[in-house]
Amino acid sequence: KSKEVRRRLTFFVNTLFMDMPDAPSIHDMYSWNVLTPYYNEDIIYTKADLEKRTDALGVSTLLYLQTLYRSDWNNFLERMGIKDEEKVFSKKNLQETRRWASLRAQTLSRTVNGMMYYEKALRLLAKMERMDDSTTDDLIGEKFGYIVSCQVYGNMKKNQDPKADDIEQLMHHFPHLRVAYIDSVRLDRSGASVFYSVLVKSDRQGSIQEIYRVRLPGNPVIGEGKPENQNHAIIFSRGEFLQTIDMNQEGYFEEAMKMRNALQEFCPSKRGALPMTILGLREHIFTGSVSSLANYMALQETSFVTLGQRVLTNPLCMRLHYGHPDVFDKLFFMTRGGVSKASKGINLSEDIFAGYSNVIRGGQVGFKEYLQVGKGRDVGMSQIYKFEAKLSQGAAEQSLSRDVYRMSHRLDFCRLFTFYFGGIGHYFSNVLTVLTVYVVTYLVALLAIYDIEVIGDQKVTPVGTLQMLLGGLGLLQTIPLIATLGVERGWLAAVQDIFSVFVTGGPLHFMFHIQTKAHYMAQTILVGGAKYRPTGRGFVTQHTPMDEQFRFFASSHLYLGFELAMALILMGLFTGVGQYVGRSWSLWLAAVSFIASPFWFNPLTFDWGVASKDYSAYMSWMTSSTGGTLKSWSFWWNEENSHFKTLAFNSKVFYTARSAIWIIMANGIRKTSLFHIDIDIYTPTIKLWKLFVFILLMIIMMNALKMCRLSYAVRRSSTMLLSVLLVVTIVLIFVEDENFFRFSLAGYYVTASVCQIGLLMGMNKIVKQLYFVHDLIIGHIIFFFLFLLSATQVFKSIQTWLLFHNALSTDVVVSDILRFARKNQESGSGSMDQNDDLVEQITELKKMVVKQEEILRNGGLVRNNSGTDLSAQPANAVAALVAPSSDKSSFNPVRTPRRQLRPASSMTGMDVYKDMAVGMNAGSSPSNSRNNASNNQPQASNYPGGAFEFSQPDAMPPR
Repeated sequence: KSKEVRRRLTFFVNTLFMDMPDAPSIHDMYSWNVLTPYYNEDIIYTKADLEKRTDALGVSTLLYLQTLYRSDWNNFLERMGIKDEEKVFSKKNLQETRRWASLRAQTLSRTVNGMMYYEKALRLLAKMERMDDSTTDDLIGEKFGYIVSCQVYGNMKKNQDPKADDIEQLMHHFPHLRVAYIDSVRLDRSGASVFYSVLVKSDRQGSIQEIYRVRLPGNPVIGEGKPENQNHAIIFSRGEFLQTIDMNQEGYFEEAMKMRNALQEFCPSKRGALPMTILGLREHIFTGSVSSLANYMALQETSFVTLGQRVLTNPLCMRLHYGHPDVFDKLFFMTRGGVSKASKGINLSEDIFAGYSNVIRGGQVGFKEYLQVGKGRDVGMSQIYKFEAKLSQGAAEQSLSRDVYRMSHRLDFCRLFTFYFGGIGHYFSNVLTVLTVYVVTYLVALLAIYDIEVIGDQKVTPVGTLQMLLGGLGLLQTIPLIATLGVERGWLAAVQDIFSVFVTGGPLHFMFHIQTKAHYMAQTILVGGAKYRPTGRGFVTQHTPMDEQFRFFASSHLYLGFELAMALILMGLFTGVGQYVGRSWSLWLAAVSFIASPFWFNPLTFDWGVASKDYSAYMSWMTSSTGGTLKSWSFWWNEENSHFKTLAFNSKVFYTARSAIWIIMANGIRKTSLFHIDIDIYTPTIKLWKLFVFILLMIIMMNALKMCRLSYAVRRSSTMLLSVLLVVTIVLIFVEDENFFRFSLAGYYVTASVCQIGLLMGMNKIVKQLYFVHDLIIGHIIFFFLFLLSATQVFKSIQTWLLFHNALSTDVVVSDILRFARKNQESGSGSMDQNDDLVEQITELKKMVVKQEEILRNGGLVRNNSGTDLSAQPANAVAALVAPSSDKSSFNPVRTPRRQLRPASSMTGMDVYKDMAVGMNAGSSPSNSRNNASNNQPQASNYPGGAFEFSQPDAMPPR
């Protein structure tokens, strides 16, 4: 019944007929390790996470997952024997409910659970080879290992972060899982610290055991963090090969059975002229059923990870490393700088540099499609926007790197073409495409304004080829997709999928992100400022407010969209040769995609109540002067335009050219005969100078009202009255003298040019108010159309159905999510047994108090004069905090002499060998490090600051 099961079985059976190396025995197979970098993402959803409502409609994470995976949820309830869904958070079922939800989201537990299928697959294969259990355990320790590199695990332990407990829970659940982290030990009060790479595991008795502690010459994090997170943990791997897996991926048991076959691709007998050093594997995007946006990303990724990488590998021989789940020749990369580079800024796209290093140093990259790994993708408009922005800025930084320079001088001509169009050239092409649209739009507008569209008696005619080329910007993006789906799913299914993409607004989405790539590529080249943009891994079903949409898309899309639309409107007003639609439809398509896409792909945009709340929030954001960029337009504008202060002269020339175009537009509008009347013949009813004086008086009175101490009602009523009079007076000016239409249009472009020059010259405070009026006008134009479409009540239903059409086609009732989200939730929470909740809360509080007391005692801050173990009194711990007690001897601080230094301790609270911490030779017993603290005071001179040491226990610990 399950589509997912049918898909996995179909793929597995099909791959059995592919060209796959023969599988060796377990004894003879290659060994490998899996490495997953982790920072601070979700591990296992807590009860609070599952009950958290993401928006005003009350869509909780658990409700969303129940609706999206309805059949799985019913099976879970049946398996757990739960008759009443209100009991899923009871003490008996809480852990399994959290685990069920986490395995269906982009969490670390899903990744770990999928990768540990490798161990289960090896056990099954060993059993089929008739090996006993002890031999199997030894072989699995030799052939496979899994390391999660969590660089902040020590900080989590120090700060009592619940995520540290979740990581330890994973280690207890999977005993062969290892966690590597970076630990720092403070030596003295001056702040001097030493850093270690630490590897820990579960001792299978409920505790965490430290295996290795390797001293580092300094703080290893010098860049974005992820490259160092991967590279510092490589030393703890024991296999011959290393597979990098991101934390939004998952594995499948049936695919794990084929891993030993895939490792045979590195066999010397299969090598060509160059050694195989990277093996690429296929990815399946499992987030495609969430919404239309998620479906677009899934289809786009499917095209790249199948047909794209297949062609890049053979015959073009220019596939690089584009991220996980590639398998590396570990020794090759350990001796060549690691699997990624870590310099800040220039290595923003850290993974691609492993491919560059591999090509320059004589490695070969393979790509095989008989083994796949699941991968999650961004599912929301803002997430996708940040992802595309990160890739574009990373490509711009790559173009400035030594690696690209060296490759460009060493590749042959054909491979150089492939390298360009398969990487950086793709983003340059987007820049040139948007630049072409910009130039063509202003060219046709200027021809119309200056009345030079006619050459003699021959009128201008639409160029069909150019129009189709410009209009097909979004369509051209789907050609590789059509080819991929036709080969993978059949041509009928491909046509159906492509039709669905077009109906739901796919071309608008693809054209929108052409501008995203072009904007950030050009901005990074001209200005710099590339930075890592975390996209998040959660589900995005909530509505994004207008103020947030404006912050995201104004500079990159909305400004350009309105600029193009204004030029096309002027072209329509001034053209005299007709054929307006045939000459401008492709340009209008680009302008509309830049303006409308953020709102079309934002759920509930056309709901009247939501639109009203958005308007209130937008006006509050525009008028506020405090609270940072999230609360104030003023702060946002300052941050958004701060790069103009450090702009190079060459970059300023580009922006000056735009100002020159606007001046030419203004001059043409001023000279045109449209809206032109002879003021000498026509006498206005009201003298214009009187109207201007009246406007000036209105402005003075409005400013005076702000300074007067009047009641709120009087001040608000007076302001509204003056505003109405001001608008009426401005309208009268245009009615009395039509020339002001021309003057206003020309003044708009002159003002834009002056503001642009002002920014380049650093006069931000002067032009800021003009930009404020501009943004206010743009916002009200957008809201005019939003309210107009919301009033019909039709577009809301159409948008909901089209956005979630892909989910609806898989029997997901999206209306349950969007409209009836809080069904039975409030009543359900009240009907649960209050006593059970109270008992659970008290139990958790007791555990927290005992843990804190243990940390205080270990740190020497608290002593127990009575000689009893406080941890053995959990029942009285809460009472000791709440009720007054006459016995105060249990909590006496230990007064340490000022010159005496305590032994060094790590962030995790684990025992650290003092000799290792201070850099001395390991001569004393580790167990006496605390007792000998007073005799061996750490001194800065006892260790070399840049020394590198490796220490381990006398007896090697088990794997």
